[in-house]
Amino acid sequence: MGIGDKISNKAEELGGKVKETTGDLTDNERLEAEGKADQAAANAKQAGENVKDAGRNAADGVKDVFN
Repeated sequence: MGIGDKISNKAEELGGKVKETTGDLTDNERLEAEGKADQAAANAKQAGENVKDAGRNAADGVKDVFN
């Protein structure tokens, strides 16, 4: 995963946390729910990128064995 993707995912996660906290403090359930959804989306993207990274690392390991 590129550093840009990591930064983007973290920014989305933090933005969601801000929304969630703001919604909680203002008793705005919709905003709080949006914040939680944003965080979940960012975490899902991060998990997908981690799976891709693991696959690349495994493929590199196999290449090293045969070279």
